[in-house]
Amino acid sequence: MVTASSDRRPAHTGTPALYPCAITHVRRAPRRYALRHRTYLWLVDVDHLPVLPRPLRPLARFRPCDHFTGRAPSIRAALDGFLSEHGIDLHGGRVLMLAHARILGHVFNPLTLYWCYRPDGALRCVVAEVHNTYGERHAYLLHTDAAGTATVAKDFYVSPFHPVDGHYEMRLPPPGEQLRLAIRLQRPGSPPFTASVHGTRREATAPALLRLALRHPWSTLTVSAAIRFHGIRLFLRGLPVQPRPGRRTPEKAS
Repeated sequence: MVTASSDRRPAHTGTPALYPCAITHVRRAPRRYALRHRTYLWLVDVDHLPVLPRPLRPLARFRPCDHFTGRAPSIRAALDGFLSEHGIDLHGGRVLMLAHARILGHVFNPLTLYWCYRPDGALRCVVAEVHNTYGERHAYLLHTDAAGTATVAKDFYVSPFHPVDGHYEMRLPPPGEQLRLAIRLQRPGSPPFTASVHGTRREATAPALLRLALRHPWSTLTVSAAIRFHGIRLFLRGLPVQPRPGRRTPEKAS
């Protein structure tokens, strides 16, 4: 059975969950191109990270070095530091994180989401942490409406085929039995680029994790390899590469 750890926070108010899911990207210009792959994501309370039986621990590790600046003692401390820079104090409110875990020593999270709650249980904000394949990180602070939607200017280089302009329209309702996320990149004079994540909640038990790990071995490595593979295909099809701005190191993530 997968349990949750405790680190100086109130009693755990939920159990970790797994979401087998399909991730879809659709590009409409200058060439139409779509990709779809299956993987699985974890939903965890950052103050009560999953504790797996020892033989299964290589299949799911959550390390502070994989998020934000990589220098904080915990993921919670890193998130609180980011929020503090924007004048937000959750006063110990709960935070749910949707992400890939580190698997067999490897992790790549194109998008990590944090739903940040006040102590009374009301949603305060959402943080979207983006990683690109160049080892750079950036986080967006989002104030979503009742439907879970928010708009934010794009200011981080992700794809070599998109410049750093335009804005994102994100629909990020907190996960329940179903996971339904959508991101649309709007750029001047171009059709939108869209991405979606659809999944169904599973209790995070040891048998469930084993089944998913066998079905999707090296899942995070597969994600990063697939991004590079599809990038090469688009380049060979003549899609122009956009120049990358000056390197944004993890230390400059904001």
